[in-house]
Amino acid sequence: MKQAQVDADELIAAYRKEQEDAFLKSSSSNSGSNDVSAKVQAETNQEIQDMQGLFTKNAQKAVDVLLSKCCEVSLEVPTARVRATQKLYGK
Repeated sequence: MKQAQVDADELIAAYRKEQEDAFLKSSSSNSGSNDVSAKVQAETNQEIQDMQGLFTKNAQKAVDVLLSKCCEVSLEVPTARVRATQKLYGK
């Protein structure tokens, strides 16, 4: 019985070592993709900062354009509306 326990422990230790080696090998091969991931993340962060800078730079201009268009009121009656009104009332 003790011999079976010793054999089982040896098999378990060998299997554990094999699995750990496979894990370390796969994690070391994935470390290269971590560099790519870090590079993509850095580029993304840089682009976000650039966009935020552009937003800050152009925000007031956009607000000014919107306000100028909203406050621009034409007091002329369109000619199509005048004609439609004249036809409606027979003038």
